[in-house]
Amino acid sequence: MSRQSLKIGWLYPDLMSIYGDRGNVIVLQQRSEWREIETKVLPLTLGSTAEELAACDLIFMGGAQDRQQRIVADDIQNKAGTLKKMIDDGVPGLYICGAYQFLGKYYKEADGTIINGLDILDLYTESPGESEKRLIGNTLAISDLLQAPLVGFENHGGRTYLGPRVNPLAQIKKGFGNNGLDGTEGAIYRQSIGTYFHGPILPKNPQLADFLLQKALEHKYQSEVRLEPLDDSLSDQARFIIAKRLGVEL
Repeated sequence: MSRQSLKIGWLYPDLMSIYGDRGNVIVLQQRSEWREIETKVLPLTLGSTAEELAACDLIFMGGAQDRQQRIVADDIQNKAGTLKKMIDDGVPGLYICGAYQFLGKYYKEADGTIINGLDILDLYTESPGESEKRLIGNTLAISDLLQAPLVGFENHGGRTYLGPRVNPLAQIKKGFGNNGLDGTEGAIYRQSIGTYFHGPILPKNPQLADFLLQKALEHKYQSEVRLEPLDDSLSDQARFIIAKRLGVEL
């Protein structure tokens, strides 16, 4: 029997990978290899084709500064139709910060300028202006999807608001989340996840990595998948300690 395999499409690794976001790809690879699942990471940057993207089983895209996001904004429009079809079809993905914002309807800058998003997820983002503080700090949220706490680090100026056709990834217990007002963090649509959690998120929350891997395998092989359990006692203990430091009782 041949080994299972996954192709991970890493969108714009040279332009959108700050705050250690590349660690998310490392975790997806390592947790696959521990289970003898073959992985291949395909970097998809400026000039990569929609056909290359369509061949992937799981998508990852990190965050970036404003300058890099403007460069990516033009190029990613050429892949928008393919990416939308993949997300609607249930291809799983993880989209961090700026990538998360790209999936929405638009980003409104402080001066009123509208930057169109890919309009894949029912959400939008607005910048409140220079007088308002950035949303920065260690964060903890509870995810109904995973029935577990998620910990991370956020650093964003934009405030994201969810529409009725998308669900929040988690409910904030400590920190700001999507907008600092409604208590939500991130979004989930089909099997795709958007979040403001850097850190990176997957080493701190391996159960989320396993969710993505499981859904990628099930989508590719069209059958139910049960991943072999791994020893995550150290990361569980780390989350407990972080929660204690943040004053949150788990």
